[in-house]
This record gives sequence, C-alpha cells and structure tokens, in this order.
Amino acid sequence: MSDKAVQDAIKAKIEANPVMLFMKGTPQFPQCGFSAAVVQILDYIGVDFGSENVLADPEIRQGIKDFSDWPTIPQLYVKGEFIGGCDIVKEMFEAGELKAFLESKGVPVAA
Repeated sequence: MSDKAVQDAIKAKIEANPVMLFMKGTPQFPQCGFSAAVVQILDYIGVDFGSENVLADPEIRQGIKDFSDWPTIPQLYVKGEFIGGCDIVKEMFEAGELKAFLESKGVPVAA
C-alpha cells in the first residue's frame, strides 16, 4: 500500500469507530502489557471500542505512528481525536477524567 492508502485506511477506521484502539494483539489476546492495560480500562468503564492489531500489518504499525506523530503503541482515539497511549489513558482513568471525557463526547459508558 502507498503511504496515502495507509493513512486513508487508518483515517477510515478512526472515523468508523467512536472509540478506536490501535494496539499490539487483540482485545481478547493482547500481546503487550501496555495494550492489555488500555483494554482493561476500557472494559472496566464498559465502553464499546474498535481495535486494530498493528502486529498483523507492518504498514499500519508504522502508519499509525506517522498519522498521530506519536512514537508508541497503543494509541487511543475518541470521536476522531487522538487521546494518547497507555500512560495518558491510565492517568485519565485514575483521575476520574476518562469516563467524564467519554461521556462529554457522547460515548455511552456502562460504569
């Protein structure tokens, strides 16, 4: 795929999912501790989210880093907005800000 095609594919996934997580592995079988931590937080809050296993496609793995200008994975997007990686998501969750942020964006949460 061309760089533009990769960026378009990433953008389409972000636009198609109100909450989108680019991660290593899958929500059922995360393949890194940071990805697992973000999945646990999202599951705890009870939010539905889309995911993309960057290990399955090296072009997506590099492309998402270029797309966000962020060097690490996982990467969380909410309503098209880049939120951050594991550390930022964890800090927002621990401060009670993540649930409020999701609700402010109109994302249904269970917890």
